[in-house]
Amino acid sequence: MSPEIEGDEVSERSVTQKSSGNNAVVDLRISFKRWLVKTSRNPYVTFTSLVQPVIFFVLMAEVLGAVAAGALTQAVGGNIHYVTYLTPAIMIQSALAAAAVSGIGLVDDMETGMFDKTLISPMGRGAMFVGKLLSELVRIIIQTLVILALGFGLLWMKTGGSIGSYIQTGLAGMLGIIAVTVIFAGVFMAYSNIVALVTRDREATIMIANLLTFPLLFISSAFVPLDVLPNWIQTLAIVNPITYGVDAIRALMLGQDVFSVFEITVFGGLWNTVVPAVAVLIGFLLVLGSVAVHLLNNASKTEVQ
Repeated sequence: MSPEIEGDEVSERSVTQKSSGNNAVVDLRISFKRWLVKTSRNPYVTFTSLVQPVIFFVLMAEVLGAVAAGALTQAVGGNIHYVTYLTPAIMIQSALAAAAVSGIGLVDDMETGMFDKTLISPMGRGAMFVGKLLSELVRIIIQTLVILALGFGLLWMKTGGSIGSYIQTGLAGMLGIIAVTVIFAGVFMAYSNIVALVTRDREATIMIANLLTFPLLFISSAFVPLDVLPNWIQTLAIVNPITYGVDAIRALMLGQDVFSVFEITVFGGLWNTVVPAVAVLIGFLLVLGSVAVHLLNNASKTEVQ
């Protein structure tokens, strides 16, 4: 075969790789539907992701609630029940557990050959990645609503409190809680997919996810106020996304400024926590999301070559 023909074939393959028969919205919808159907066909994952945080919530509320009352009164006042204080931590823990294994689906596609087929298709790389994340966010939003309902149920059984005392900011606050959870989950879904694209190994992705989950939870303000923890943990908490996710949700639930890493007074009230915390989470998301899409593009170029 002549060099000219070989060059034409490579050029044709490159054009095929870059061209797209669909616009970005259609590509996004196709990717979203595919991953949503794939998740729904694995009832074990769905069941575990919903039941595990429920068990964890009940145990933590009973065990830590008995010993954290003093620290809680000192941090946020004596009228806040530990169930209300703990609910944001469980929501973040649940989102973290679901998001940290996001890359496993990508590794499964690599092992079955579906990943390579998708890469040589005309589907946009950004749409392919974002559609996958959106499908996983559906499950995380459902988990968040389940935990919110469970938290109120526990609070009602212990104190008979109303929904207004549970979420001080009402419906707007609940929508804000969901938004913060989505942004936070996006950070660790991007990270998990980075690990999957680098290692291309299912076991490595699972091990790294498990390695991070619990240490990061305890090196944060999730379960007890940061002020009562050792100084070295307080220092590490500054660079821990979990701290910002928990603080933002907790501020929306309690209706007050609870920022535990910095003292900010520019925005007033709970916004002194919500605005900087969300800004930090968006920064993490933009950086890690860009890296994930970059690695996906590199994988695509490698496949074409």
